[in-house]
Amino acid sequence: MTLYRCFGWSSRAPATSAHGALWVPREWQGDGRHDNPEAYGCLYLADRELSALVEQLAPFRTQPLQPALLRRGGLPLAVASYELDGRAELIDLDDTRVLVREALRPSAVATRRREITQPQALRFHGERPGAAGLCWWSTFEATWANVTLFDRGVDGLALRDARELTVRDPAVLGAAEFLGLG
Repeated sequence: MTLYRCFGWSSRAPATSAHGALWVPREWQGDGRHDNPEAYGCLYLADRELSALVEQLAPFRTQPLQPALLRRGGLPLAVASYELDGRAELIDLDDTRVLVREALRPSAVATRRREITQPQALRFHGERPGAAGLCWWSTFEATWANVTLFDRGVDGLALRDARELTVRDPAVLGAAEFLGLG
């Protein structure tokens, strides 16, 4: 499975070091959908490049597209593509059988309320030690799949490539159009 991630990148950093393409920024986590940094770190990935960029640019919907929007923590935003080992187990929260078995409603999976989604993820992490992560639908477009990869699943993730983003990058322009950025 090919996955994408948009993140603040240091092109000189080794892949698993701080700001590298395979670095899990656990010390900065706590506010994300499935964050539980006291138990695990995670990477947020998407099944398509556009989805990964939309997730990063959505907070700036009211602003015109400009280079400053493509920086995080003083670093340029990049998009990386990865290949996830086909044997990696992802708990599919878009599968009705999983939702029924786990007594979850779709609205409880898609909510932006972290006091609901973070305990769900912590439970799955603890109860399913073989699971590499979670898969669910994007709240921006339901046909897009997002993946929360627990740090224990990163070993099954192979970096394919990474590139620094600019305001002229076709993927950035696509995300800007989707979000209505000027």
